[in-house]
Amino acid sequence: MAKQPGEGVLAGRLLDALPQTQCTRCGYPDCAAYAQAMAQGQADLNQCPPGGAQGVERLAAILQLPTKPLNPQFGLEGPRTVAFIDEAWCIGCTLCIEACPTDAIFGTNKRMHTVIEAYCTGCELCLPVCPVDCIKLETIAVSASDGSQNPPTGWNAWSPALAETARKRYSEASDRRASAKLDHSAAKAAQAQDKLADMAAHSRITDPAVLNHKKAVILAAMERARLRKAP
Repeated sequence: MAKQPGEGVLAGRLLDALPQTQCTRCGYPDCAAYAQAMAQGQADLNQCPPGGAQGVERLAAILQLPTKPLNPQFGLEGPRTVAFIDEAWCIGCTLCIEACPTDAIFGTNKRMHTVIEAYCTGCELCLPVCPVDCIKLETIAVSASDGSQNPPTGWNAWSPALAETARKRYSEASDRRASAKLDHSAAKAAQAQDKLADMAAHSRITDPAVLNHKKAVILAAMERARLRKAP
C-alpha cells in the first residue's frame, strides 16, 4: 500500500472530492470539517448523501480503503434539488438568508425573498428556519445519461463546475459573515466605551462613588471577555 500523504494534504484532497453542498448532513459544520475529520480518522467515508455511491468511491480511492454503502443514518442518495420560496407567503424575516451557506437567497428585511437557482445547492438548511413554511424543494429536471426515466442521483446529478461554484460562494459568504461579525463587535465595543466615558448620562445612579464602582465592574468584565477572545 502506498504511503498516505500528510494530514493537511490528505484533508485537501478529500475536500476536493466532496460536492461542496455544505449541507451538514455528514454531521459536521461544512465540507472542510468533514474532510478534516476523515483525514484524522474520526469520520467514516460514507457520510455524504449528496455525493452518493460515486462520492464514497472517490473518497475510498483517496483514503486507500475499501468502498462501502452510504450510511443511511446520514441520509439517502437522491437527485439534485433546489429550494423555491412561495413569495406570496414570504414575510421577509431574513432567517433563510442567514442560514444559506452559499448566499443563494436574495432579499432584505420585510421584503420578499427569492432563491437564485444557479447558486442553490439543495442543502435544505433554509427549510427548518422558515417560520411560515414557505420554502419547498423541487427536483431539477436532468436527463439520465443511460436514457432511463429515472433522474440521475449523487455526482451524476451534480458536476465539478457546480461544486466549484458552491465552494467559492461558501468561502465568500463565510468571509463576509466573519467580517460583519467583527464590525458588529467593534461597533458594540465603541458604544460601550462611549457609555463608560459618561456613566452619569447613561445611568439613573447619581452617587459618584456608586458610579465609579459600576464602571470598574464593567471594565473588569470587558477585560475578561477580551482575554477569552484573545488567541
